[in-house]
Amino acid sequence: MMPLRPLSAATAFVLLGLSIPLDAAEKADSPRWSGRVQTALDATLPLKFPRGDRLPLYLWPAGNPGRLDDAAAEELVGLLDQRGVGLISSWSPSRQEDSLAQALVVARAQAKRGLSVNVNATACLHRFFNGDEGTAHVDAQGRPFWDESFNVHSKHFMGCPFALEHRKDPIRRQVESFAEAYRGAGLPVDFIFADWEIDGPIEFNRAHEASTKCERCRKKFQDIDNFLEFQQVLRTIRSELQRYAFTDPILARFPKALVGNYAVYPNNGFRYWYDYFETYVDGLADRGAKYRHWANEFAGTGYTFAMPVVYTWYPTYNWYDFDDSDYRWFYNMLLVAGNAGRHTPAGTPIISFVHWHTTAPPKEADPSVKQMSPQAYQELLWHMLLRGTDTFFLWCPKDEDAEECRLVHEVYAAAQQYGDFLDNGVPVTFEVPKQPAAVVSGILLGDRVLVRRTDFGGSTGAVELRIGKNKLSIESQPGKCQVLSLP
Repeated sequence: MMPLRPLSAATAFVLLGLSIPLDAAEKADSPRWSGRVQTALDATLPLKFPRGDRLPLYLWPAGNPGRLDDAAAEELVGLLDQRGVGLISSWSPSRQEDSLAQALVVARAQAKRGLSVNVNATACLHRFFNGDEGTAHVDAQGRPFWDESFNVHSKHFMGCPFALEHRKDPIRRQVESFAEAYRGAGLPVDFIFADWEIDGPIEFNRAHEASTKCERCRKKFQDIDNFLEFQQVLRTIRSELQRYAFTDPILARFPKALVGNYAVYPNNGFRYWYDYFETYVDGLADRGAKYRHWANEFAGTGYTFAMPVVYTWYPTYNWYDFDDSDYRWFYNMLLVAGNAGRHTPAGTPIISFVHWHTTAPPKEADPSVKQMSPQAYQELLWHMLLRGTDTFFLWCPKDEDAEECRLVHEVYAAAQQYGDFLDNGVPVTFEVPKQPAAVVSGILLGDRVLVRRTDFGGSTGAVELRIGKNKLSIESQPGKCQVLSLP
């Protein structure tokens, strides 16, 4: 992998034949905001094609810029907007005054420019299972106990899903206090998400086993040994917690807000990926992969956008035996993206979490596990856009910032030239070949189709794409989109 040579904001403008006042360029290069935000600026270029009203690109490094005055905030949100990137502020109840002060400065700058006001509310949702013994499971002797199978990097007190009623209002108040401050300042919330994962009812790992030993749980199920019943009940409770404590207080104040959470999206009843804290289980077999049953919790949350997780999870590589190593990643990730694209209702945006570097490898990683090539990753991003994804949300650790930002931004920026298709088109296929072959995705708009073809396994000949009663012959044009007319 060749190291990236970051571009300064001023250099980016020069390369595009634009001009920027020298003093503004000097400000952009000065440490007026966090180093991660500056890396996001340096790794990206201003858009060549207008974004219009389409959603911005979200980058994990482009968040929480630090203490800014109004002038610096306006400058930063402007520089990011030139790149199509939305700056994100976090709400943190443990340091409410400080985090709110920093967030309001950014929100004022965004509202002044007519840009989306973006919020990370993760900290506001923690914790339902806060270690209080009143939320624990209860054994036959009346003793509290915890499910410790989720203790990955820190202790997670995972307890009884039927003992959380008293935790709903305290969590809701954490959300409301920030939302009220925004409303009181005359500021909107346009996009708000949470990365709420290892908390609340989760049916995986040893949760089912723990509930079969809990006297309270055993009284709540018709058949405590039926995992699918167990899963549906827990996901229903989990949805209600999110709706009551998060969605409702936001939409009551900001009815047009996009509200969502990591990994919550409509689906076909199966999940094709495992998070880093989840253990492997029996499920729908596909070579070495076992896809788990998954309850549809999205509708119960009241969320207004879907948030699938399309990552290069380390175990994925050895689930499949394709000789083309890139297709091992591509195949699985396109299944995940297509699952959301096919089942999310029209009009509900899909904001997909993405990550390129191999995700969550063990300390002693198998050297035979090859990282996905940057070319294949960018092709995947194109296919995601043509299968329903509206925009990307890049997650990455700090040491990956520059290259991760560059790769996803290049695709996002280039795709804006097809704005009419992205705004109004309809995906025409969700097929994923079972073996390395030509992968075709497309968006139909009127009698035209925006098509992308990516070849695996040495395929080069024309392939057929069926759209209703029509058939299109798709030639191989590596690295390019094609706009074709229906016959």
